[in-house]
Amino acid sequence: MIYFNCDYMEGAHPNILKRLQETNMDKTVGYGDDPYTESARARIREACDAPDSEVMLLVGGTQTNDVVIASFLQPYQGVIAPTNGHIARHEAGAIEHSGHKVLALPGENYKLSADQIREYCWLYYKDASKDHMVMPGMVYISQPTEYGTIYSLEELTAIRRVCDEYDLALYVDGARLAYALGSSENDVTLKDLARLTDVFYIGGTKCGALFGEAVVVRDPGRVPHMFMIAKQHGAVLAKGRLLGIQFDELFKDDLYLQIGRHAIDMAMKIKNACREKGYVFYNDSPTNQQFVVISNEQEKAMSQWLEIEMDDTYDEDHIVMRLCTSWATREEDVDALIERL
Repeated sequence: MIYFNCDYMEGAHPNILKRLQETNMDKTVGYGDDPYTESARARIREACDAPDSEVMLLVGGTQTNDVVIASFLQPYQGVIAPTNGHIARHEAGAIEHSGHKVLALPGENYKLSADQIREYCWLYYKDASKDHMVMPGMVYISQPTEYGTIYSLEELTAIRRVCDEYDLALYVDGARLAYALGSSENDVTLKDLARLTDVFYIGGTKCGALFGEAVVVRDPGRVPHMFMIAKQHGAVLAKGRLLGIQFDELFKDDLYLQIGRHAIDMAMKIKNACREKGYVFYNDSPTNQQFVVISNEQEKAMSQWLEIEMDDTYDEDHIVMRLCTSWATREEDVDALIERL
Protein backbone atom coordinates (compact mmCIF):
# COMPACT_ATOMS: atom_id res chain seq x y z
CA MET A 1 0.00 0.00 0.00
CA ILE A 2 0.96 3.61 -0.64
CA TYR A 3 0.10 6.11 2.10
CA PHE A 4 -0.64 9.78 1.49
CA ASN A 5 -3.76 10.05 3.62
CA CYS A 6 -2.45 12.26 6.44
CA ASP A 7 0.63 14.13 7.67
CA TYR A 8 1.30 12.51 11.04
CA MET A 9 1.82 8.87 10.15
CA GLU A 10 5.56 8.79 10.84
CA GLY A 11 7.29 9.23 14.20
CA ALA A 12 9.66 12.18 14.52
CA HIS A 13 12.55 13.85 12.76
CA PRO A 14 15.84 11.97 13.36
CA ASN A 15 17.36 15.00 15.10
CA ILE A 16 14.64 14.82 17.73
CA LEU A 17 15.01 11.09 18.28
CA LYS A 18 18.78 11.48 18.59
CA ARG A 19 18.44 14.26 21.17
CA LEU A 20 15.83 12.35 23.17
CA GLN A 21 18.18 9.38 23.30
CA GLU A 22 21.16 11.52 24.31
CA THR A 23 19.22 13.13 27.16
CA ASN A 24 17.24 10.06 28.20
CA MET A 25 18.98 9.50 31.53
CA ASP A 26 19.27 13.17 32.48
CA LYS A 27 17.42 14.17 35.61
CA THR A 28 15.40 17.38 35.36
CA VAL A 29 12.54 19.03 37.20
CA GLY A 30 9.10 18.59 35.65
CA TYR A 31 6.25 20.61 34.15
CA GLY A 32 8.40 22.58 31.72
CA ASP A 33 10.76 24.17 34.24
CA ASP A 34 13.76 22.30 32.81
CA PRO A 35 16.64 23.88 30.84
CA TYR A 36 15.66 22.17 27.57
CA THR A 37 12.21 23.75 27.63
CA GLU A 38 13.66 27.12 28.58
CA SER A 39 15.97 26.88 25.58
CA ALA A 40 13.05 25.98 23.31
CA ARG A 41 11.06 28.95 24.58
CA ALA A 42 13.99 31.26 23.93
CA ARG A 43 14.41 29.96 20.37
CA ILE A 44 10.71 30.39 19.64
CA ARG A 45 10.65 33.92 21.08
CA GLU A 46 13.64 34.82 18.93
CA ALA A 47 12.07 33.34 15.76
CA CYS A 48 8.88 35.31 16.48
CA ASP A 49 10.72 38.50 17.50
CA ALA A 50 8.53 38.43 20.61
CA PRO A 51 10.88 38.54 23.62
CA ASP A 52 8.08 39.28 26.10
CA SER A 53 5.64 36.63 24.91
CA GLU A 54 4.60 33.59 26.91
CA VAL A 55 5.38 30.24 25.31
CA MET A 56 3.50 27.21 26.62
CA LEU A 57 4.14 23.70 25.30
CA LEU A 58 1.12 21.40 25.16
CA VAL A 59 0.65 17.88 23.83
CA GLY A 60 -1.91 17.91 20.99
CA GLY A 61 -4.05 20.12 18.78
CA THR A 62 -7.50 19.53 20.27
CA GLN A 63 -6.09 19.87 23.76
CA THR A 64 -4.40 23.12 22.76
CA ASN A 65 -7.55 24.59 21.21
CA ASP A 66 -9.52 23.63 24.31
CA VAL A 67 -7.04 25.23 26.72
CA VAL A 68 -6.50 28.41 24.71
CA ILE A 69 -10.16 29.11 24.07
CA ALA A 70 -11.14 28.35 27.67
CA SER A 71 -8.34 30.66 28.86
CA PHE A 72 -9.28 33.66 26.76
CA LEU A 73 -13.07 33.59 26.90
CA GLN A 74 -15.48 34.58 29.64
CA PRO A 75 -18.12 31.93 30.50
CA TYR A 76 -20.79 33.78 28.47
CA GLN A 77 -18.66 34.17 25.30
CA GLY A 78 -18.26 32.09 22.17
CA VAL A 79 -15.69 31.81 19.40
CA ILE A 80 -16.26 32.76 15.76
CA ALA A 81 -14.86 30.11 13.42
CA PRO A 82 -15.30 28.85 9.84
CA THR A 83 -17.88 26.09 9.45
CA ASN A 84 -15.08 23.77 8.26
CA GLY A 85 -12.63 24.84 10.95
CA HIS A 86 -11.17 22.09 13.10
CA ILE A 87 -12.97 23.17 16.26
CA ALA A 88 -16.29 23.13 14.39
CA ARG A 89 -15.91 19.76 12.66
CA HIS A 90 -13.26 17.44 14.02
CA GLU A 91 -12.99 17.86 17.77
CA ALA A 92 -16.10 16.01 18.98
CA GLY A 93 -17.54 19.16 20.54
CA ALA A 94 -14.49 19.78 22.75
CA ILE A 95 -15.03 23.54 22.78
CA GLU A 96 -18.72 23.24 23.60
CA HIS A 97 -17.81 20.71 26.27
CA SER A 98 -15.69 23.39 27.93
CA GLY A 99 -18.73 25.69 27.97
CA HIS A 100 -18.12 27.86 24.92
CA LYS A 101 -20.25 27.87 21.78
CA VAL A 102 -18.58 27.72 18.37
CA LEU A 103 -20.17 30.49 16.30
CA ALA A 104 -19.65 28.97 12.86
CA LEU A 105 -19.69 31.14 9.72
CA PRO A 106 -19.39 29.92 6.12
CA GLY A 107 -16.04 30.95 4.71
CA GLU A 108 -14.95 31.76 1.18
CA ASN A 109 -12.14 29.53 -0.05
CA TYR A 110 -12.34 27.99 3.46
CA LYS A 111 -11.35 31.27 5.09
CA LEU A 112 -13.18 33.88 7.12
CA SER A 113 -13.07 37.45 5.86
CA ALA A 114 -12.84 40.63 7.89
CA ASP A 115 -16.17 41.78 6.43
CA GLN A 116 -17.91 38.58 7.58
CA ILE A 117 -16.65 38.97 11.11
CA ARG A 118 -17.55 42.66 11.19
CA GLU A 119 -21.10 41.98 9.94
CA TYR A 120 -21.64 39.22 12.51
CA CYS A 121 -20.49 41.45 15.38
CA TRP A 122 -22.46 44.45 14.12
CA LEU A 123 -25.65 42.37 14.00
CA TYR A 124 -25.00 40.99 17.47
CA TYR A 125 -24.52 44.39 19.12
CA LYS A 126 -27.46 45.85 17.17
CA ASP A 127 -29.82 43.13 18.45
CA ALA A 128 -32.00 44.29 21.34
CA SER A 129 -31.91 40.73 22.70
CA LYS A 130 -28.14 40.43 22.67
CA ASP A 131 -28.00 39.84 26.44
CA HIS A 132 -29.88 36.59 25.81
CA MET A 133 -27.37 35.45 23.19
CA VAL A 134 -23.79 34.16 23.18
CA MET A 135 -21.38 37.08 22.94
CA PRO A 136 -18.56 36.76 20.39
CA GLY A 137 -15.26 37.00 22.23
CA MET A 138 -12.71 35.42 19.92
CA VAL A 139 -11.99 34.71 16.27
CA TYR A 140 -10.48 31.32 15.43
CA ILE A 141 -8.79 30.69 12.08
CA SER A 142 -6.22 28.18 10.83
CA GLN A 143 -2.99 28.79 8.92
CA PRO A 144 -3.17 26.86 6.64
CA THR A 145 -6.88 26.04 6.58
CA GLU A 146 -8.36 22.55 6.64
CA TYR A 147 -8.36 22.63 2.84
CA GLY A 148 -4.81 23.85 2.45
CA THR A 149 -5.50 27.48 1.64
CA ILE A 150 -3.63 30.27 3.40
CA TYR A 151 -4.40 33.73 4.72
CA SER A 152 -2.40 36.55 3.18
CA LEU A 153 -0.79 39.25 5.29
CA GLU A 154 -3.39 41.69 3.98
CA GLU A 155 -6.26 39.40 5.02
CA LEU A 156 -4.79 38.76 8.45
CA THR A 157 -4.20 42.48 9.02
CA ALA A 158 -7.80 43.26 8.07
CA ILE A 159 -9.08 40.62 10.52
CA ARG A 160 -6.87 42.12 13.24
CA ARG A 161 -8.50 45.51 12.68
CA VAL A 162 -11.99 44.05 13.12
CA CYS A 163 -10.89 42.24 16.27
CA ASP A 164 -9.66 45.54 17.66
CA GLU A 165 -12.98 47.21 16.76
CA TYR A 166 -15.02 44.65 18.68
CA ASP A 167 -12.56 43.64 21.41
CA LEU A 168 -12.12 40.11 20.06
CA ALA A 169 -9.10 37.93 20.73
CA LEU A 170 -7.54 36.64 17.51
CA TYR A 171 -6.38 33.03 17.66
CA VAL A 172 -4.57 31.20 14.87
CA ASP A 173 -4.45 27.40 14.88
CA GLY A 174 -1.07 26.47 13.42
CA ALA A 175 -1.31 22.69 13.48
CA ARG A 176 0.26 22.65 9.99
CA LEU A 177 2.05 25.99 10.27
CA ALA A 178 5.33 24.67 8.84
CA TYR A 179 3.50 23.91 5.60
CA ALA A 180 2.08 27.43 5.36
CA LEU A 181 5.48 28.97 6.07
CA GLY A 182 7.03 26.73 3.40
CA SER A 183 4.58 27.69 0.66
CA SER A 184 5.82 29.93 -2.14
CA GLU A 185 2.50 31.80 -2.02
CA ASN A 186 2.77 32.63 1.69
CA ASP A 187 3.69 36.13 2.87
CA VAL A 188 2.88 35.71 6.58
CA THR A 189 5.87 35.09 8.84
CA LEU A 190 6.16 33.96 12.44
CA LYS A 191 6.91 37.57 13.33
CA ASP A 192 3.69 38.68 11.64
CA LEU A 193 1.69 36.10 13.58
CA ALA A 194 3.25 37.19 16.86
CA ARG A 195 2.48 40.83 16.04
CA LEU A 196 -1.06 40.46 14.68
CA THR A 197 -2.59 37.74 16.86
CA ASP A 198 -3.32 37.57 20.54
CA VAL A 199 -2.37 33.90 20.58
CA PHE A 200 -1.31 31.30 18.03
CA TYR A 201 0.30 27.93 18.12
CA ILE A 202 3.16 26.35 16.24
CA GLY A 203 2.25 22.80 15.32
CA GLY A 204 4.68 20.01 16.10
CA THR A 205 2.57 16.84 15.89
CA LYS A 206 2.05 17.23 12.13
CA CYS A 207 5.38 18.98 11.57
CA GLY A 208 8.24 16.76 12.65
CA ALA A 209 7.66 16.12 16.35
CA LEU A 210 6.49 12.95 18.04
CA PHE A 211 3.82 15.14 19.62
CA GLY A 212 3.44 18.68 20.85
CA GLU A 213 2.26 22.19 20.03
CA ALA A 214 3.89 25.49 21.07
CA VAL A 215 1.42 28.18 22.15
CA VAL A 216 2.63 31.78 21.79
CA VAL A 217 0.72 34.41 23.80
CA ARG A 218 1.60 37.95 22.78
CA ASP A 219 0.66 39.56 26.10
CA PRO A 220 1.10 37.19 29.09
CA GLY A 221 -0.89 39.60 31.25
CA ARG A 222 -4.01 38.88 29.19
CA VAL A 223 -4.30 35.44 30.82
CA PRO A 224 -2.18 35.62 34.00
CA HIS A 225 -2.97 32.08 35.20
CA MET A 226 -2.90 30.11 31.95
CA PHE A 227 -0.75 27.37 33.48
CA MET A 228 -3.39 26.75 36.13
CA ILE A 229 -6.13 26.59 33.50
CA ALA A 230 -4.06 24.09 31.50
CA LYS A 231 -3.59 22.05 34.67
CA GLN A 232 -7.35 22.02 35.26
CA HIS A 233 -7.80 20.66 31.76
CA GLY A 234 -5.29 17.86 32.34
CA ALA A 235 -3.01 19.43 29.75
CA VAL A 236 0.26 19.83 31.68
CA LEU A 237 2.82 17.14 30.91
CA ALA A 238 4.81 16.09 34.00
CA LYS A 239 7.84 15.15 31.90
CA GLY A 240 7.72 18.54 30.22
CA ARG A 241 11.25 18.24 28.91
CA LEU A 242 9.99 15.75 26.29
CA LEU A 243 8.17 18.68 24.69
CA GLY A 244 11.02 21.11 25.27
CA ILE A 245 13.64 18.91 23.64
CA GLN A 246 11.51 18.46 20.54
CA PHE A 247 10.87 22.17 19.98
CA ASP A 248 14.44 23.02 20.85
CA GLU A 249 15.50 20.81 17.94
CA LEU A 250 12.77 22.03 15.56
CA PHE A 251 13.89 25.62 16.07
CA LYS A 252 17.58 24.93 15.75
CA ASP A 253 19.20 25.94 12.43
CA ASP A 254 15.80 26.68 10.81
CA LEU A 255 14.82 23.00 10.81
CA TYR A 256 11.12 23.84 11.17
CA LEU A 257 11.18 25.92 7.98
CA GLN A 258 13.26 23.37 6.08
CA ILE A 259 10.95 20.45 6.72
CA GLY A 260 7.97 22.60 5.74
CA ARG A 261 9.53 23.43 2.39
CA HIS A 262 10.30 19.77 1.75
CA ALA A 263 6.64 18.82 2.24
CA ILE A 264 5.58 21.57 -0.16
CA ASP A 265 8.08 20.44 -2.81
CA MET A 266 6.64 16.92 -2.66
CA ALA A 267 3.05 18.20 -2.74
CA MET A 268 3.73 20.37 -5.79
CA LYS A 269 5.30 17.42 -7.59
CA ILE A 270 2.11 15.42 -6.99
CA LYS A 271 -0.07 18.39 -7.97
CA ASN A 272 1.74 18.95 -11.26
CA ALA A 273 1.64 15.24 -12.14
CA CYS A 274 -2.10 15.03 -11.40
CA ARG A 275 -2.73 18.00 -13.66
CA GLU A 276 -0.71 16.45 -16.46
CA LYS A 277 -2.73 13.24 -16.11
CA GLY A 278 -6.03 15.11 -16.36
CA TYR A 279 -7.23 14.91 -12.77
CA VAL A 280 -9.56 17.64 -11.53
CA PHE A 281 -8.82 19.45 -8.26
CA TYR A 282 -11.50 20.33 -5.74
CA ASN A 283 -9.67 23.56 -4.90
CA ASP A 284 -6.32 25.21 -5.44
CA SER A 285 -4.12 24.47 -2.44
CA PRO A 286 -0.56 25.86 -2.26
CA THR A 287 0.35 23.75 0.77
CA ASN A 288 0.92 20.10 1.66
CA GLN A 289 -2.70 18.97 1.24
CA GLN A 290 -4.06 18.38 -2.26
CA PHE A 291 -7.73 17.59 -2.91
CA VAL A 292 -8.55 15.62 -6.05
CA VAL A 293 -11.99 14.76 -7.41
CA ILE A 294 -12.24 11.09 -8.41
CA SER A 295 -15.14 8.88 -9.42
CA ASN A 296 -16.55 6.16 -7.21
CA GLU A 297 -15.13 3.62 -9.66
CA GLN A 298 -11.68 5.20 -9.43
CA GLU A 299 -11.89 5.15 -5.64
CA LYS A 300 -12.74 1.45 -5.66
CA ALA A 301 -9.81 0.64 -7.97
CA MET A 302 -7.30 2.91 -6.21
CA SER A 303 -8.15 1.59 -2.75
CA GLN A 304 -6.46 -1.68 -3.72
CA TRP A 305 -3.06 0.02 -3.64
CA LEU A 306 -3.60 3.50 -2.11
CA GLU A 307 -4.78 4.29 1.41
CA ILE A 308 -7.48 6.84 0.59
CA GLU A 309 -8.90 9.48 2.85
CA MET A 310 -12.24 10.68 1.52
CA ASP A 311 -12.51 14.29 2.63
CA ASP A 312 -15.92 14.99 1.15
CA THR A 313 -18.61 13.73 -1.18
CA TYR A 314 -18.52 15.74 -4.40
CA ASP A 315 -21.73 14.35 -5.90
CA GLU A 316 -23.45 10.99 -6.29
CA ASP A 317 -20.71 9.68 -8.54
CA HIS A 318 -17.58 11.38 -7.18
CA ILE A 319 -15.65 11.90 -3.95
CA VAL A 320 -12.91 14.30 -2.90
CA MET A 321 -9.67 12.45 -2.16
CA ARG A 322 -7.02 14.10 -0.01
CA LEU A 323 -3.36 13.51 -0.86
CA CYS A 324 -1.20 14.73 1.99
CA THR A 325 2.58 15.10 2.19
CA SER A 326 4.66 15.77 5.30
CA TRP A 327 8.14 16.49 6.61
CA ALA A 328 8.90 12.76 6.18
CA THR A 329 7.56 12.18 2.65
CA ARG A 330 10.09 10.30 0.53
CA GLU A 331 10.48 11.26 -3.12
CA GLU A 332 10.52 7.58 -4.14
CA ASP A 333 7.05 7.21 -2.63
CA VAL A 334 5.87 10.27 -4.57
CA ASP A 335 7.27 8.73 -7.75
CA ALA A 336 5.48 5.44 -7.00
CA LEU A 337 2.20 7.29 -6.49
CA ILE A 338 2.59 9.23 -9.74
CA GLU A 339 3.37 6.06 -11.67
CA ARG A 340 0.26 4.30 -10.38
CA LEU A 341 -1.98 7.30 -11.01
